[in-house]
Amino acid sequence: MDYFIVKDVHMTCAALSIGLFALRGGLQLAGVAWRRSMLLRIAPHVIDTTLLTAALWLISQLHQYPFVDGWLTAKFVALVAYVLLGKLALRQGQPARRAWGFYLAALFCVAYIVGVAVTHSPLLGL
Repeated sequence: MDYFIVKDVHMTCAALSIGLFALRGGLQLAGVAWRRSMLLRIAPHVIDTTLLTAALWLISQLHQYPFVDGWLTAKFVALVAYVLLGKLALRQGQPARRAWGFYLAALFCVAYIVGVAVTHSPLLGL
């Protein structure tokens, strides 16, 4: 498979994943029952699976690995934090104040991940 196609798939899935998280989080904070939508429940799993599959393919082709290359380690650690914070933000019954905090922290993590991806630096090129 062509590197640029897989990279484009990875970046497209990342944008879709972030957009869907922002949408679901916004709906959650607005009190909208988004879980009734099958699309909003299932699509993130399909997109995130494709995103991670493309990431693993890119890692194998570039021979750059988390815990070997600093920028990929930073992305991996931030990804774990993003997933955990996102899960807490979207938890049903979460008090609004806490949900907002987790939601904003998750968005901060994803902004950091994108910054590291663009700069290939855990310090964002500073």
